[in-house]
Amino acid sequence: MNERDSEILAGMLQEMGYQPTSELKEADIILLNTCCVRETAENKVWGRIGELKALKGEFPDLIIGICGCMTQQPDMAAKIKKRAPHVELIFGTHNIHRLPELVDKIKVERQSVIEILETEGNIVENLPSKRAEGIRAYVTIMYGCNNFCTYCIVPYVRGRERSRQPDDIIREVQELIREGYKEVMLLGQNVNSYGKDLEPKTQFADLLQKLDAIEDLARIRYMTSHPRDFDDRLIDVIASSKKVCEHFHLPVQAGGNNVLKEMNRGYTKEMYLELVNKIRTKIPQSSITTDIIVGFPGETDDDFKETLDLLQQVRFDAAFTFVYNKRSGTPAAEMAGQVHDQVKKERIQKLIKLQNKISHEINLVQLGRTHEILIEGINSANPDLLEGRTRTNKLVLFKGTSEMIGNLFNVRISDSGTWHLDGELI
Repeated sequence: MNERDSEILAGMLQEMGYQPTSELKEADIILLNTCCVRETAENKVWGRIGELKALKGEFPDLIIGICGCMTQQPDMAAKIKKRAPHVELIFGTHNIHRLPELVDKIKVERQSVIEILETEGNIVENLPSKRAEGIRAYVTIMYGCNNFCTYCIVPYVRGRERSRQPDDIIREVQELIREGYKEVMLLGQNVNSYGKDLEPKTQFADLLQKLDAIEDLARIRYMTSHPRDFDDRLIDVIASSKKVCEHFHLPVQAGGNNVLKEMNRGYTKEMYLELVNKIRTKIPQSSITTDIIVGFPGETDDDFKETLDLLQQVRFDAAFTFVYNKRSGTPAAEMAGQVHDQVKKERIQKLIKLQNKISHEINLVQLGRTHEILIEGINSANPDLLEGRTRTNKLVLFKGTSEMIGNLFNVRISDSGTWHLDGELI
């Protein structure tokens, strides 16, 4: 979501006459688009702000701005101004479309501008955008979150759920196809909630069906899904789709029901396993990945064993694993039973070891199989190889020519590792 916001910010700056530069000393404006999901990300921002102080002293006309999730927190704007008076522009997540007006105001009045909107407004369409080069484009379909998981700050800094109109999304995707993009990644904090706030009512499954009919669009992906809202109709639509990829990223976060309840996830381990079974029954070739947090407040040894048991039962293709860290402003930060750092460290190592073993075993099964690969580009580690992904989102490396980038080819898997597959064109 932040990357997509940054593309829009860059597009507005370019429309204002600015051009990107890789040299800080050439810059007339520097924007830090921040994240605050984890406090480590926020600490990096403070460090970066400090590094820019000397540059501002050397170039007094330089405009330094901070925006994004971090600034949306209560009293954060005042905290930034107190600690970093060289920052002249501060705005939040609800008013990025106001960037041109805010910059003009600084230039005219030559004083700092702070504009943080406490509540989300209407979605602003047709903002300029400077997208990343490649074959995949991000398309935001909704903003905000209504779930209030106890460890997560997103609802407080991104606001409530607001869905874009289907026609606006379809027009954006059609324009992306004309620009040469082959794959779209639909973005939302919980895409399964898409359309609940629209009139007439619509669903994420309806949107997928409409996008599936767009000519010359090769693939559709989406992130992220909340397991609680993944219904049978959505599974059926994905199963019958030609372009929606058979990759399901379903963040489970924990395997024990006690922890899931304290996290306010809205489902049990049994419900999650039932969902996985439905997906694999209707779409046997699918891959399933997840997010897992280790060391949530109150997590016991038995709770952690439940998470390991879940891994064994589901056998995820891959998992993004995290050690729980306090995020001020969330209920979990104030919970009793904070787990000792050493215990969290030991648990995360056990979890990663088990998941790596499972991922490697799953990839070994791919040997000799043929997959349709959308070629994304040249591998950065080995320029002699191309790289692309299966529909199930597995990275595949193979020999080919740069003229093949952006097209679909069949590749037979010849070797496998934990993180990628090697293949041969056929």
